[in-house]
Amino acid sequence: MPKLVIGTRGSPLALAQAREFQAALLAANPSLDPDAIEMTVIRTGADKQPERPIAELGGKGLFVKEIEDALLAGRIDVAVHSVKDLPGLLPEGLELACVLPRADPRDAFISLAVGDLADLPPGSSVGTSSPRRAAQILARRPDLEIRPLRGNVATRLKKLGDGAMQATILAMAGLNRLGLADAATSVLAPEVMLPAAGQGAIGAECRGGDARTRGLLAATSHEPSETRVRAERAFLAALGGSCRTPIAGLAVFEGRQLIFNGLVASLDGKELHRTARRGEPEEAAAMGRDAGAELKAKAGPRIFEATPG
Repeated sequence: MPKLVIGTRGSPLALAQAREFQAALLAANPSLDPDAIEMTVIRTGADKQPERPIAELGGKGLFVKEIEDALLAGRIDVAVHSVKDLPGLLPEGLELACVLPRADPRDAFISLAVGDLADLPPGSSVGTSSPRRAAQILARRPDLEIRPLRGNVATRLKKLGDGAMQATILAMAGLNRLGLADAATSVLAPEVMLPAAGQGAIGAECRGGDARTRGLLAATSHEPSETRVRAERAFLAALGGSCRTPIAGLAVFEGRQLIFNGLVASLDGKELHRTARRGEPEEAAAMGRDAGAELKAKAGPRIFEATPG
């Protein structure tokens, strides 16, 4: 049996996600020989410069570009990602063929001083390099200070413990996958902090013409999670925007119906536009596109322009 080579980033969280994907792949494909699976770690542009802001490096696509390049070149057969790191449009020749059962998509508030974002004293600092998180924090608490914060989860928690800021916000799914759920002081409701499109979901890309790999991935994919991600990514693609555009979107099931909420904001949080959709699962992509078109028209082109800083 030919080898199946899986590409991933090398951070502790990325490796945990790759192992979760490998276990799901083997469970869904009993005939697949575990010895035929090979894991390859690929350093991305963002990994090589962990202290520089993502926007300065060219955007969050740097978390995936080198892995996708290896996939297109045939050096790997599968690229495993946090779906939230994927740009709205994938490179030609690649497809997102698998989404695992989605973990908690919400954000976690972490502080050694207070229990919730609302409890922070005026002038407190919150560490984050996410324009989405920063804009929503400032929209709700313009009296707070945003401080840039990059690095893996352990690095960010250490900086918080060292007193570099009074609070930070991390994805609950990442904390859970690293066994660090207890680090969360509280979990932020989507009404307070709408997550990034695809947050909490692990996805796998393959080459469009690779029928064997596509079949293996399709058997692994979780349809409800894939449907939710489809709506969110269609919203992201419809909006476009730069790496610095604060964009958030979350689709959830309410019975058989799919509920989508999305927002786009200015970097300072002073301008924030929301929208919502309700529809059938098969309408997921259309719902996301329609919501994105609405907010793009409402917000106007200024919000979507890259802003230095």
